[in-house]
Amino acid sequence: MTPPSELKADSLGIVESIIMGVAGTAPAYSVEITTSTIVGTAGTLSPASILVCGLVMFGIAYAFINMNRALASAGTSYAWVSMVFGRTLGFFAGWALLVLCCVFMVSAMIPAANATLLIFDRPLMNNVHAVTLIAAGWLTLVSLVVIKGIKLTSYVQVLMTVVEGIILLAIIVAGFVVFPHTPQHAFSWEWFSPFGFTPKVFASSALVAIFFFYGWDVTLNLSEETRDANRTPGRAAFWSMVFLMAFFLVFITLALLGLSDDEIQHFNTNIIFAMAEKLFGPLWGYVAIIAVLLSTVGTVETQMLQFTRTLFAKSRDGALHQRYARLHPRWNTPHIAIFLIWATGLALLLVSSYLPTINVILQDSITAIGFQICFYLGLTGLACGWFYRAELVRGPWRAATHVIWPVASALFLFFIALSSIPTFDWVTNVVGMGGIAVGAIPLLLNRKRLLRVSPG
Repeated sequence: MTPPSELKADSLGIVESIIMGVAGTAPAYSVEITTSTIVGTAGTLSPASILVCGLVMFGIAYAFINMNRALASAGTSYAWVSMVFGRTLGFFAGWALLVLCCVFMVSAMIPAANATLLIFDRPLMNNVHAVTLIAAGWLTLVSLVVIKGIKLTSYVQVLMTVVEGIILLAIIVAGFVVFPHTPQHAFSWEWFSPFGFTPKVFASSALVAIFFFYGWDVTLNLSEETRDANRTPGRAAFWSMVFLMAFFLVFITLALLGLSDDEIQHFNTNIIFAMAEKLFGPLWGYVAIIAVLLSTVGTVETQMLQFTRTLFAKSRDGALHQRYARLHPRWNTPHIAIFLIWATGLALLLVSSYLPTINVILQDSITAIGFQICFYLGLTGLACGWFYRAELVRGPWRAATHVIWPVASALFLFFIALSSIPTFDWVTNVVGMGGIAVGAIPLLLNRKRLLRVSPG
Protein backbone atom coordinates (compact mmCIF):
# COMPACT_ATOMS: atom_id res chain seq x y z
CA MET A 1 0.00 0.00 0.00
CA THR A 2 1.41 3.38 -1.02
CA PRO A 3 1.65 5.74 2.00
CA PRO A 4 -0.53 8.87 1.68
CA SER A 5 1.18 12.22 1.25
CA GLU A 6 -1.54 14.38 2.82
CA LEU A 7 -3.51 14.34 6.06
CA LYS A 8 -7.08 13.04 5.87
CA ALA A 9 -9.02 16.05 4.57
CA ASP A 10 -12.66 16.96 5.35
CA SER A 11 -12.75 14.83 8.52
CA LEU A 12 -13.97 17.46 11.01
CA GLY A 13 -16.98 19.78 10.97
CA ILE A 14 -17.66 23.00 12.89
CA VAL A 15 -19.08 21.29 16.02
CA GLU A 16 -16.17 18.88 16.32
CA SER A 17 -13.72 21.74 15.77
CA ILE A 18 -15.30 23.87 18.50
CA ILE A 19 -15.18 20.95 20.93
CA MET A 20 -11.54 20.39 20.02
CA GLY A 21 -10.80 24.05 20.77
CA VAL A 22 -12.58 23.94 24.12
CA ALA A 23 -10.98 20.62 25.07
CA GLY A 24 -7.56 21.94 24.06
CA THR A 25 -7.78 24.56 26.78
CA ALA A 26 -9.03 21.93 29.26
CA PRO A 27 -11.53 24.01 31.27
CA ALA A 28 -11.72 21.75 34.33
CA TYR A 29 -8.00 21.02 34.38
CA SER A 30 -7.06 24.71 33.98
CA VAL A 31 -9.39 25.83 36.78
CA GLU A 32 -8.31 22.97 39.02
CA ILE A 33 -4.56 23.55 38.92
CA THR A 34 -4.36 27.31 38.30
CA THR A 35 -7.06 28.94 40.46
CA SER A 36 -5.06 28.90 43.68
CA THR A 37 -2.04 30.36 41.85
CA ILE A 38 -3.91 33.28 40.30
CA VAL A 39 -5.91 34.02 43.48
CA GLY A 40 -2.70 33.90 45.50
CA THR A 41 -1.23 36.48 43.08
CA ALA A 42 -4.16 38.74 42.22
CA GLY A 43 -6.69 38.06 45.00
CA THR A 44 -10.19 39.28 44.21
CA LEU A 45 -8.86 40.93 41.05
CA SER A 46 -8.42 37.47 39.51
CA PRO A 47 -11.55 37.91 37.33
CA ALA A 48 -10.11 41.19 36.01
CA SER A 49 -6.90 39.41 35.06
CA ILE A 50 -8.90 36.71 33.26
CA LEU A 51 -10.97 39.37 31.47
CA VAL A 52 -7.98 41.40 30.26
CA CYS A 53 -6.04 38.34 29.12
CA GLY A 54 -9.15 36.99 27.43
CA LEU A 55 -9.41 40.19 25.37
CA VAL A 56 -5.72 39.88 24.54
CA MET A 57 -6.28 36.29 23.43
CA PHE A 58 -9.14 37.43 21.20
CA GLY A 59 -6.60 39.59 19.37
CA ILE A 60 -4.38 36.53 18.89
CA ALA A 61 -7.43 34.50 17.85
CA TYR A 62 -8.10 37.03 15.10
CA ALA A 63 -4.47 36.67 14.04
CA PHE A 64 -4.92 32.90 13.71
CA ILE A 65 -8.26 33.30 11.93
CA ASN A 66 -6.84 35.77 9.40
CA MET A 67 -3.60 33.91 8.77
CA ASN A 68 -5.51 30.64 8.32
CA ARG A 69 -7.57 32.30 5.60
CA ALA A 70 -4.33 33.17 3.82
CA LEU A 71 -2.72 29.75 4.37
CA ALA A 72 -4.39 26.72 5.95
CA SER A 73 -1.50 24.74 7.42
CA ALA A 74 -1.10 22.13 10.14
CA GLY A 75 2.03 24.07 11.15
CA THR A 76 0.06 27.25 12.07
CA SER A 77 2.51 29.63 13.82
CA TYR A 78 5.57 27.96 12.29
CA ALA A 79 4.16 28.20 8.77
CA TRP A 80 2.83 31.76 9.08
CA VAL A 81 5.85 33.28 10.81
CA SER A 82 8.09 31.56 8.24
CA MET A 83 5.98 33.02 5.43
CA VAL A 84 6.16 36.56 6.82
CA PHE A 85 9.45 36.85 8.73
CA GLY A 86 11.58 34.04 7.32
CA ARG A 87 12.29 30.39 8.06
CA THR A 88 14.59 30.93 11.06
CA LEU A 89 12.11 32.88 13.15
CA GLY A 90 9.37 30.55 11.95
CA PHE A 91 11.41 27.56 13.09
CA PHE A 92 11.67 28.96 16.62
CA ALA A 93 7.94 29.78 16.73
CA GLY A 94 7.21 26.14 15.93
CA TRP A 95 9.96 24.88 18.24
CA ALA A 96 8.52 26.79 21.21
CA LEU A 97 5.20 25.01 20.65
CA LEU A 98 6.90 21.61 20.43
CA VAL A 99 8.77 22.17 23.70
CA LEU A 100 5.81 23.43 25.68
CA CYS A 101 3.66 20.54 24.38
CA CYS A 102 6.18 18.10 25.86
CA VAL A 103 6.38 19.90 29.21
CA PHE A 104 2.63 20.48 29.48
CA MET A 105 1.65 17.01 28.32
CA VAL A 106 3.88 15.20 30.79
CA SER A 107 3.06 17.54 33.67
CA ALA A 108 -0.63 16.88 32.97
CA MET A 109 -0.16 13.12 33.06
CA ILE A 110 0.90 13.19 36.71
CA PRO A 111 -2.34 14.88 37.90
CA ALA A 112 -4.29 12.46 35.68
CA ALA A 113 -2.62 9.54 37.44
CA ASN A 114 -3.28 11.11 40.84
CA ALA A 115 -6.95 11.60 39.95
CA THR A 116 -7.22 7.96 38.83
CA LEU A 117 -5.71 6.70 42.09
CA LEU A 118 -7.86 9.11 44.11
CA ILE A 119 -10.92 7.38 42.67
CA PHE A 120 -9.75 3.76 42.75
CA ASP A 121 -6.89 3.37 45.24
CA ARG A 122 -6.27 6.46 47.33
CA PRO A 123 -3.39 5.08 49.49
CA LEU A 124 -1.26 4.60 46.37
CA MET A 125 -1.35 8.34 45.57
CA ASN A 126 1.86 8.81 47.56
CA ASN A 127 3.62 5.96 45.73
CA VAL A 128 5.67 7.69 43.04
CA HIS A 129 6.14 4.47 41.05
CA ALA A 130 2.40 3.74 41.02
CA VAL A 131 1.70 7.30 39.86
CA THR A 132 4.32 6.98 37.11
CA LEU A 133 2.90 3.63 35.95
CA ILE A 134 -0.67 4.97 35.74
CA ALA A 135 0.55 8.12 33.96
CA ALA A 136 2.42 5.97 31.42
CA GLY A 137 -0.74 3.93 30.90
CA TRP A 138 -2.83 7.03 30.16
CA LEU A 139 -0.15 8.38 27.82
CA THR A 140 -0.05 5.10 25.91
CA LEU A 141 -3.85 4.91 25.65
CA VAL A 142 -4.09 8.47 24.32
CA SER A 143 -1.29 7.75 21.82
CA LEU A 144 -3.15 4.70 20.52
CA VAL A 145 -6.32 6.76 20.01
CA VAL A 146 -4.47 9.56 18.20
CA ILE A 147 -2.55 7.20 15.92
CA LYS A 148 -5.78 5.46 14.82
CA GLY A 149 -7.00 8.58 13.03
CA ILE A 150 -8.59 11.99 13.47
CA LYS A 151 -12.19 10.69 13.35
CA LEU A 152 -11.75 8.31 16.28
CA THR A 153 -9.80 11.02 18.12
CA SER A 154 -12.63 13.51 17.63
CA TYR A 155 -15.31 11.02 18.74
CA VAL A 156 -13.42 10.25 21.95
CA GLN A 157 -12.87 13.97 22.56
CA VAL A 158 -16.55 14.81 22.05
CA LEU A 159 -17.62 12.10 24.51
CA MET A 160 -15.17 13.19 27.21
CA THR A 161 -15.99 16.88 26.79
CA VAL A 162 -19.76 16.32 26.97
CA VAL A 163 -19.47 14.34 30.24
CA GLU A 164 -17.09 16.95 31.66
CA GLY A 165 -19.45 19.74 30.63
CA ILE A 166 -22.50 18.17 32.31
CA ILE A 167 -20.63 17.84 35.62
CA LEU A 168 -19.28 21.39 35.48
CA LEU A 169 -22.70 22.81 34.55
CA ALA A 170 -24.25 21.16 37.62
CA ILE A 171 -21.57 22.73 39.85
CA ILE A 172 -22.05 26.18 38.26
CA VAL A 173 -25.84 26.15 38.63
CA ALA A 174 -25.67 24.96 42.23
CA GLY A 175 -22.92 27.47 42.97
CA PHE A 176 -25.05 30.39 41.84
CA VAL A 177 -27.91 29.11 44.00
CA VAL A 178 -25.90 28.48 47.18
CA PHE A 179 -22.73 30.60 47.36
CA PRO A 180 -24.22 34.14 47.07
CA HIS A 181 -26.20 33.59 50.32
CA THR A 182 -23.07 33.08 52.45
CA PRO A 183 -20.19 34.46 50.36
CA GLN A 184 -16.63 33.93 51.54
CA HIS A 185 -15.68 37.12 49.66
CA ALA A 186 -18.26 39.91 49.40
CA PHE A 187 -19.05 40.32 45.72
CA SER A 188 -18.01 43.57 44.05
CA TRP A 189 -17.96 44.69 40.42
CA GLU A 190 -14.43 45.93 41.17
CA TRP A 191 -13.36 42.29 40.82
CA PHE A 192 -13.60 42.85 37.05
CA SER A 193 -11.78 46.21 36.93
CA PRO A 194 -8.19 46.19 35.61
CA PHE A 195 -7.51 49.56 37.24
CA GLY A 196 -7.01 48.08 40.70
CA PHE A 197 -3.72 46.38 39.81
CA THR A 198 -0.23 47.50 40.61
CA PRO A 199 2.08 46.94 37.60
CA LYS A 200 3.97 44.13 39.39
CA VAL A 201 0.83 42.25 40.44
CA PHE A 202 -0.71 42.65 37.01
CA ALA A 203 2.37 41.32 35.21
CA SER A 204 2.69 38.25 37.44
CA SER A 205 -1.03 37.43 37.43
CA ALA A 206 -1.32 37.98 33.67
CA LEU A 207 1.27 35.29 32.92
CA VAL A 208 -0.83 32.83 34.94
CA ALA A 209 -4.05 34.02 33.30
CA ILE A 210 -2.51 33.48 29.85
CA PHE A 211 -2.06 29.83 30.82
CA PHE A 212 -5.85 29.53 31.30
CA PHE A 213 -6.44 30.26 27.61
CA TYR A 214 -3.70 28.13 26.10
CA GLY A 215 -4.75 25.32 23.73
CA TRP A 216 -7.72 26.61 21.72
CA ASP A 217 -5.45 27.01 18.65
CA VAL A 218 -5.44 23.24 18.12
CA THR A 219 -8.45 23.87 15.86
CA LEU A 220 -6.09 25.59 13.41
CA ASN A 221 -3.50 22.80 13.65
CA LEU A 222 -6.28 20.53 12.35
CA SER A 223 -7.21 22.83 9.47
CA GLU A 224 -5.92 20.44 6.80
CA GLU A 225 -8.25 17.79 8.23
CA THR A 226 -11.28 20.10 8.52
CA ARG A 227 -14.04 20.82 6.01
CA ASP A 228 -13.66 24.29 4.43
CA ALA A 229 -10.10 24.45 5.74
CA ASN A 230 -9.64 28.22 5.36
CA ARG A 231 -12.78 29.22 7.29
CA THR A 232 -14.23 26.52 9.57
CA PRO A 233 -11.19 26.29 11.91
CA GLY A 234 -11.23 30.07 12.38
CA ARG A 235 -14.92 30.13 13.25
CA ALA A 236 -14.35 27.26 15.67
CA ALA A 237 -11.48 29.14 17.33
CA PHE A 238 -13.65 32.25 17.76
CA TRP A 239 -16.56 30.41 19.40
CA SER A 240 -14.19 28.36 21.54
CA MET A 241 -12.76 31.61 22.89
CA VAL A 242 -16.23 33.04 23.57
CA PHE A 243 -17.16 29.96 25.60
CA LEU A 244 -13.86 29.76 27.45
CA MET A 245 -13.81 33.40 28.45
CA ALA A 246 -17.34 33.15 29.86
CA PHE A 247 -16.58 29.88 31.63
CA PHE A 248 -13.37 31.04 33.31
CA LEU A 249 -14.94 34.32 34.48
CA VAL A 250 -17.91 32.44 35.95
CA PHE A 251 -15.86 29.76 37.66
CA ILE A 252 -13.26 32.09 39.18
CA THR A 253 -16.10 34.28 40.48
CA LEU A 254 -17.83 31.25 42.01
CA ALA A 255 -14.57 30.11 43.59
CA LEU A 256 -14.17 33.51 45.27
CA LEU A 257 -17.78 33.44 46.46
CA GLY A 258 -17.69 29.87 47.73
CA LEU A 259 -14.18 29.42 49.13
CA SER A 260 -12.12 31.47 51.55
CA ASP A 261 -8.49 32.37 50.84
CA ASP A 262 -7.39 29.69 53.30
CA GLU A 263 -9.59 27.08 51.62
CA ILE A 264 -8.31 28.01 48.16
CA GLN A 265 -4.69 27.67 49.26
CA HIS A 266 -5.41 24.50 51.28
CA PHE A 267 -7.11 22.68 48.41
CA ASN A 268 -4.55 24.14 45.97
CA THR A 269 -4.91 21.89 42.89
CA ASN A 270 -8.27 20.43 43.98
CA ILE A 271 -10.48 23.52 43.69
CA ILE A 272 -13.34 21.87 41.78
CA PHE A 273 -13.27 18.96 44.24
CA ALA A 274 -13.60 21.46 47.13
CA MET A 275 -16.48 23.34 45.49
CA ALA A 276 -18.40 20.18 44.59
CA GLU A 277 -17.93 18.71 48.06
CA LYS A 278 -19.14 21.93 49.65
CA LEU A 279 -22.21 22.05 47.43
CA PHE A 280 -23.25 18.40 47.25
CA GLY A 281 -21.28 16.43 49.83
CA PRO A 282 -18.27 14.04 49.68
CA LEU A 283 -19.60 11.82 46.89
CA TRP A 284 -19.82 14.69 44.43
CA GLY A 285 -16.23 15.58 45.19
CA TYR A 286 -15.29 12.35 43.47
CA VAL A 287 -17.67 13.08 40.58
CA ALA A 288 -15.81 16.37 40.15
CA ILE A 289 -12.53 14.45 40.03
CA ILE A 290 -13.95 12.49 37.07
CA ALA A 291 -14.53 15.81 35.25
CA VAL A 292 -10.95 16.88 35.96
CA LEU A 293 -9.62 13.49 34.83
CA LEU A 294 -11.54 13.66 31.54
CA SER A 295 -10.42 17.25 31.02
CA THR A 296 -6.80 16.32 31.67
CA VAL A 297 -6.81 13.33 29.35
CA GLY A 298 -8.61 15.43 26.73
CA THR A 299 -6.01 18.18 26.78
CA VAL A 300 -3.19 15.63 26.56
CA GLU A 301 -4.88 14.36 23.41
CA THR A 302 -5.04 17.85 21.90
CA GLN A 303 -1.43 18.54 22.94
CA MET A 304 -0.40 15.43 21.09
CA LEU A 305 -2.32 16.64 18.04
CA GLN A 306 -0.62 20.05 18.17
CA PHE A 307 2.81 18.50 18.61
CA THR A 308 2.48 15.94 15.84
CA ARG A 309 0.84 18.29 13.32
CA THR A 310 3.46 20.99 13.90
CA LEU A 311 6.27 18.44 13.65
CA PHE A 312 4.64 17.00 10.50
CA ALA A 313 4.46 20.44 8.86
CA LYS A 314 8.05 21.37 9.76
CA SER A 315 9.33 18.05 8.43
CA ARG A 316 7.24 18.28 5.28
CA ASP A 317 8.87 21.66 4.57
CA GLY A 318 12.37 20.33 5.25
CA ALA A 319 12.85 22.33 8.48
CA LEU A 320 13.37 18.99 10.29
CA HIS A 321 14.11 15.45 9.09
CA GLN A 322 11.43 14.26 6.67
CA ARG A 323 10.83 11.02 8.58
CA TYR A 324 8.39 12.88 10.83
CA ALA A 325 6.24 13.81 7.82
CA ARG A 326 5.57 10.17 6.93
CA LEU A 327 1.91 9.19 7.23
CA HIS A 328 0.51 5.81 8.18
CA PRO A 329 -0.78 4.07 5.02
CA ARG A 330 -4.12 3.18 6.61
CA TRP A 331 -4.86 5.88 9.20
CA ASN A 332 -3.34 8.97 7.52
CA THR A 333 -1.64 10.00 10.76
CA PRO A 334 2.00 11.07 11.29
CA HIS A 335 2.73 7.87 13.19
CA ILE A 336 6.48 8.41 13.61
CA ALA A 337 5.85 11.84 15.14
CA ILE A 338 3.27 10.27 17.48
CA PHE A 339 5.77 7.59 18.48
CA LEU A 340 8.34 10.31 19.21
CA ILE A 341 6.08 12.25 21.59
CA TRP A 342 4.98 9.00 23.27
CA ALA A 343 8.59 7.89 23.80
CA THR A 344 9.63 11.36 24.99
CA GLY A 345 6.74 11.41 27.43
CA LEU A 346 7.63 8.01 28.84
CA ALA A 347 11.26 9.07 29.24
CA LEU A 348 10.33 12.24 31.13
CA LEU A 349 7.92 10.31 33.33
CA LEU A 350 10.63 7.75 34.10
CA VAL A 351 13.09 10.49 35.03
CA SER A 352 10.50 12.22 37.20
CA SER A 353 9.91 9.02 39.18
CA TYR A 354 13.56 8.83 40.25
CA LEU A 355 14.42 12.52 40.54
CA PRO A 356 11.93 14.39 42.74
CA THR A 357 13.27 17.74 41.53
CA ILE A 358 12.24 16.84 37.96
CA ASN A 359 8.80 15.94 39.27
CA VAL A 360 8.59 19.41 40.81
CA ILE A 361 9.63 20.94 37.50
CA LEU A 362 6.79 19.16 35.71
CA GLN A 363 4.24 20.09 38.37
CA ASP A 364 5.25 23.75 38.78
CA SER A 365 5.93 24.71 35.17
CA ILE A 366 3.01 27.12 34.61
CA THR A 367 5.19 30.23 34.38
CA ALA A 368 7.72 28.55 32.07
CA ILE A 369 4.93 27.34 29.80
CA GLY A 370 3.35 30.81 29.97
CA PHE A 371 6.60 32.34 28.70
CA GLN A 372 6.70 29.96 25.73
CA ILE A 373 3.03 30.61 24.98
CA CYS A 374 3.69 34.36 24.88
CA PHE A 375 6.63 33.78 22.53
CA TYR A 376 4.94 31.79 19.77
CA LEU A 377 1.55 33.49 19.99
CA GLY A 378 3.20 36.91 20.06
CA LEU A 379 5.17 36.15 16.89
CA THR A 380 1.94 35.05 15.21
CA GLY A 381 0.22 38.32 16.15
CA LEU A 382 3.07 40.38 14.71
CA ALA A 383 3.14 38.24 11.56
CA CYS A 384 -0.57 38.86 11.03
CA GLY A 385 -0.21 42.62 11.48
CA TRP A 386 2.63 42.84 8.98
CA PHE A 387 1.03 40.50 6.44
CA TYR A 388 -2.26 42.46 6.48
CA ARG A 389 -0.79 45.95 6.95
CA ALA A 390 -2.61 47.17 3.83
CA GLU A 391 -5.91 46.61 5.70
CA LEU A 392 -5.19 49.73 7.80
CA VAL A 393 -6.76 51.89 5.10
CA ARG A 394 -9.73 49.61 4.34
CA GLY A 395 -12.05 50.52 7.18
CA PRO A 396 -11.86 50.65 10.98
CA TRP A 397 -13.11 47.08 11.61
CA ARG A 398 -10.68 45.44 9.20
CA ALA A 399 -7.87 47.62 10.52
CA ALA A 400 -8.69 46.59 14.08
CA THR A 401 -9.14 42.85 13.53
CA HIS A 402 -6.35 42.33 11.00
CA VAL A 403 -3.64 44.68 12.32
CA ILE A 404 -4.24 46.79 15.43
CA TRP A 405 -5.76 44.20 17.79
CA PRO A 406 -3.41 41.32 16.85
CA VAL A 407 -0.31 43.55 17.07
CA ALA A 408 -1.39 45.16 20.35
CA SER A 409 -2.05 41.68 21.78
CA ALA A 410 1.35 40.46 20.58
CA LEU A 411 3.14 43.43 22.16
CA PHE A 412 1.23 42.82 25.41
CA LEU A 413 2.33 39.17 25.44
CA PHE A 414 5.97 40.11 24.87
CA PHE A 415 5.74 42.77 27.60
CA ILE A 416 4.32 40.26 30.07
CA ALA A 417 6.94 37.65 29.20
CA LEU A 418 9.89 40.05 29.42
CA SER A 419 8.71 41.76 32.59
CA SER A 420 8.32 38.36 34.26
CA ILE A 421 11.89 37.22 33.57
CA PRO A 422 13.37 38.92 36.69
CA THR A 423 10.95 36.91 38.85
CA PHE A 424 11.98 33.54 37.34
CA ASP A 425 14.04 31.07 39.35
CA TRP A 426 16.70 28.94 37.65
CA VAL A 427 14.22 26.13 36.98
CA THR A 428 11.84 28.42 35.11
CA ASN A 429 14.72 29.94 33.15
CA VAL A 430 15.97 26.50 32.09
CA VAL A 431 12.53 25.19 31.11
CA GLY A 432 11.12 28.44 29.70
CA MET A 433 13.90 30.30 27.90
CA GLY A 434 16.37 27.40 27.69
CA GLY A 435 13.75 25.20 26.05
CA ILE A 436 13.38 27.73 23.23
CA ALA A 437 17.11 28.45 22.92
CA VAL A 438 18.05 24.78 22.56
CA GLY A 439 16.12 24.79 19.29
CA ALA A 440 19.24 26.29 17.71
CA ILE A 441 20.82 22.82 17.83
CA PRO A 442 18.30 20.97 15.59
CA LEU A 443 18.07 24.06 13.37
CA LEU A 444 21.81 24.05 12.65
CA LEU A 445 22.09 20.26 12.44
CA ASN A 446 19.28 20.10 9.91
CA ARG A 447 20.88 22.83 7.81
CA LYS A 448 24.15 20.89 7.77
CA ARG A 449 22.26 17.73 6.75
CA LEU A 450 20.57 19.56 3.89
CA LEU A 451 23.92 20.90 2.69
CA ARG A 452 25.36 17.38 2.68
CA VAL A 453 22.50 15.85 0.66
CA SER A 454 22.05 18.73 -1.79
CA PRO A 455 23.69 18.17 -5.19
CA GLY A 456 26.82 20.09 -5.91
